[in-house]
Amino acid sequence: MIDDNIEDIRRQLTELRTEHRDLDDVIARLIEGGPFDQLTLQRLKKRKLALKDQIARLENLMIPDIIA
Repeated sequence: MIDDNIEDIRRQLTELRTEHRDLDDVIARLIEGGPFDQLTLQRLKKRKLALKDQIARLENLMIPDIIA
């Protein structure tokens, strides 16, 4: 059961990291492409930041609790 949960988290992390990387590419192309919509850029960056937060939260779930 725990192994299934870990695998689910790993799968989610892979998907989120891929989406984060893809957004990075989209943002770079948008900026390099000349005139662009500032609102669109803002929304993409906000989505990218939300993905980063989700990735960090899932990575924290992967760290085992250590009883001191």
